[in-house]
This record gives sequence, structure tokens and C-alpha cells, in this order.
Amino acid sequence: MELGSPVSAVRSNRVLMGNEVSPAVLIIKDGKIQQILSNSNFTQDAGCEVLDVGDSVVMPGIVDCHVHVNEPGRTSWEGFWTATRAAAAGGVTTIVDMPLNSIPPTTTLRNLHQKLQEATGRCFVDVAFWGGVVPGNQLELQPMIQAGVAGFKCFLIHSGVEEFPHVAEFDLHTAMKQLQGTGSVLLFHAEMDVQPTAGKTGGDPSQYSTFLQSRPDVMEVEAIRTVAELCLQYRVRCHIVHLSSAKALKLIQKARQAGAPLTVETTHHYLSLCAENIPVGATQFKCCPPIRGSANQEQLWSALKTGQIDMVVSDHSPCTPDLKKLESGDFTQAWGGISSLQFGLPLFWSSASRRDFQLADVVRLLSRNTAHLSGLGSLKGSLAPGFDADLVIWDPETSFQIEEATIHHRNKLTPYLGFTLQGLVRATVLRGKLVYRDGSFCSEPLGKHLLVPQRTGQAQL
Repeated sequence: MELGSPVSAVRSNRVLMGNEVSPAVLIIKDGKIQQILSNSNFTQDAGCEVLDVGDSVVMPGIVDCHVHVNEPGRTSWEGFWTATRAAAAGGVTTIVDMPLNSIPPTTTLRNLHQKLQEATGRCFVDVAFWGGVVPGNQLELQPMIQAGVAGFKCFLIHSGVEEFPHVAEFDLHTAMKQLQGTGSVLLFHAEMDVQPTAGKTGGDPSQYSTFLQSRPDVMEVEAIRTVAELCLQYRVRCHIVHLSSAKALKLIQKARQAGAPLTVETTHHYLSLCAENIPVGATQFKCCPPIRGSANQEQLWSALKTGQIDMVVSDHSPCTPDLKKLESGDFTQAWGGISSLQFGLPLFWSSASRRDFQLADVVRLLSRNTAHLSGLGSLKGSLAPGFDADLVIWDPETSFQIEEATIHHRNKLTPYLGFTLQGLVRATVLRGKLVYRDGSFCSEPLGKHLLVPQRTGQAQL
């Protein structure tokens, strides 16, 4: 079967439907799943293109709702072409692009239109878009909702780039009033400057502990306390991005129990990497909030198992190698961001499978809940009739090593280089078309823009 060609049916001995894995055939028509049949009930019609994948697992494609593509403006960091190829190679069929670090950022309707233009004809998977909340752009929010953004993101601390300033309490109240009744969602980078000494520890800048001490747990805890109060006051959907500190989990639970429509994600790096193992000067491990200790990591895993954390994303945030300051190894000066878009599924499975997580948990945390957050829950993230035929076909038992030659991100710098992971992606199907198989891509980008229809009320996960 040629790459890029339509697939009429996918047959596997291991299709994940709900919580069960069983032999089945997915019938695909017009890019949608039409029906799911047992092998015995399937009769192949003449001209029917059947993709038989044997014992490989067939699951809904991954929906990664936290990706920094950086186009337009910073295409030396990443771009739609390279980011979406990397996504396809990792079984990711939908990404949601963050409003920064592109120039201009997605903070106005005009800037959104510019980003849509830049993305046209360059996407190998489907792409939705977050807008941004910055001081003074409150009158842009409803026009952007009507234009199809999935929701909005703001920072409670310096974002790292000048063109996306962080918000003060006044800006948050103003934005919340605009979002009330729209059904939209506000995402928070939840760290706050709460200590005058933060960032000024005076230790050796090449030691990871110096950087870690400059971003203590209390910065996340106090920011999340603010978010929880706003969420309860306005009853606007709120979402905590990249939770790093397990110390904030009780606050989140308490707010939810009080009726706050509040969700939370964590990332692959907080689940796969820990502070104790970061070498001197290894600035490819720097991100904000920081990777914390192993005891904290185990608490995050426990929270995933109990449903206290709703989803897992990449927070793919690449840059050019020079910005990582590898020569000096200075954690305080290096760009904070980790590249992992291509490897989210095997990163998660390598650790989750050792903790008795099942394949159904992978779908819930990496596909279904991320699709729901982004307003795509009726199209993406489930194997059921009427949903887009977005599939990842993979071998959970097969191990492989991450090598530079197989990384499809524009910049190959990642803390995972040399890691051996479990779970090899064999093929990716996007709306019924084979877009990736065994290291090769279809020649034309077949992804499309996903403009989210305006929601009403509170869509719960």
C-alpha cells in the first residue's frame, strides 16, 4: 500500500476498543471510521484496500495539545513542516499549536490569520491553534473564539519572550469576563514570583540544583491557588499546563470538589526524568517549571493513576542549539524547553507499563482527554463510528534507541538522545490515509487546520 493512499480497512489481531484489546477490522469511509467488525464478519470487497498489520496494536492517534511550532518568526527553532513530520513519526495525528514562541504571537485575530496562512500546505498531521491572553488584548478574545481557536493560554510569570508578556491580576479578571458563557478554556502557565530571592541563589550555574532552587515548588503552588480562586469565582473552564510540583495536587482536588471546572496536565519529561540524574552542564534538560526529584515524580504517577491529573502532553519547546548554552553549561542562561514531540508515546509507555498502566490508560491520557480539552472530542481520540480515522499502529513490546539520524524535529538536541524506549510506532493513518510507515512519509502534507466550533456550557472530561 502506497503512502498517502486511502485505506478502506485496517485489520489487526490487537485493536483497542474501550478497555478491551481484540482482533477486529476497522472499516473506513470518507476519512471516518464507518464500523468496527470482528474478523469473522468481515468480507473483503473487490478493490477494497485492506491494511493488515498482524499483531501490531491499533489505537486512536495521539492528540498532543501542547506543542510550540514557532512559525512564523522563529522557524530556525521549528516549523509546521518539521514539527508535523515528527508528530506523524510518533503516531501523533493532531497537535494543538501554542500561541508563542511565534512572531507574531497568536494574540489577535490578524495574527491568527497570519499563522493559518503560514501553516497552509505544510502540515503532515492535523493542527488546531490556541490563542493567547496578554495585557490589553481582551477585545480580541471573542473574535478569535469565533474564528476557531481551541482556547487561550496565559503566563503568570515572564514567558521567556518579550512579545508575549505575562498577565497581572487585573488582566485575568478582564479576560475571565470576556470568556464567561463562551464555553472556551483558559490555560495557565502556573508559576508566580513569590520570593524576592527567586532566581538569585548564587550557586554554581552549571549545577542543575542551582537552577532547581531558583524555581521552588511554592511558585507553582501559589500560582495554582490564584487559578483555583479565579476558576471558582467566574466558573470559566481553566486548565493548568505542565504541572511539575505534586505539592499543588491537594489544592487542585479541593477546587474541583468545590465545583471548579479545572483540569490539569503533566508532561513526559516530568514523568521520565528526575533531578538527581541530570549531569553537570546538561542544559538540554532545562525547562520551566523544572524537572524535580524522584519522590515528586512518583507522586505525579500516582495522581495519573487516580485521575487527579487528566492528561499527558509533550510541551515540545525546541530552540536552536546555541540558545541551550551547552559550551558554558550555564543553566541560568540557557533556553528552557525540551524537544520530545516524536517520542511521547514510547516515553510514556516505557515508564507506564512498569507501573501497571494499561493500553486503555494510554488512550485516555494521551488521546481522548487531550482531544476533549481542545474542543475536538467529537472528532478525535476514540475508535468509534463517526470519528476521524486517525490511527497509530505500534508494537508496545518492541524496543528501540533514539538516534540523531531518526529524529525528525528541526533541531535534534533532546535530553532523550541515546535512550532506549519501549514501543515502536510502525505506521500512522490520518483521516483514512497512510501518512507514515517504517521511517517513510507520504510525499505531500495531508494535514488540515482544525477550527473549533464555539462551545457552550462546561464540557467535562
